[in-house]
Amino acid sequence: MEPQNPSGDTCASGLPRDLSHLEVLESEAVHVFREVAGEFERPVLLFSGGKDSIVMLHLALK
Repeated sequence: MEPQNPSGDTCASGLPRDLSHLEVLESEAVHVFREVAGEFERPVLLFSGGKDSIVMLHLALK
């Protein structure tokens, strides 16, 4: 993925300033997924097919 901010400006969270609010939330969620998954030998994700599960699956795939 190409950096979206060629000037290198970052906000307090260390993310580029030109990310939308939704992109920042998505990035933080992916970071949490990676941290938690790294703590387990075989992490799992329960999937019911509902809207919440679909969002969680989308984030897990990233």
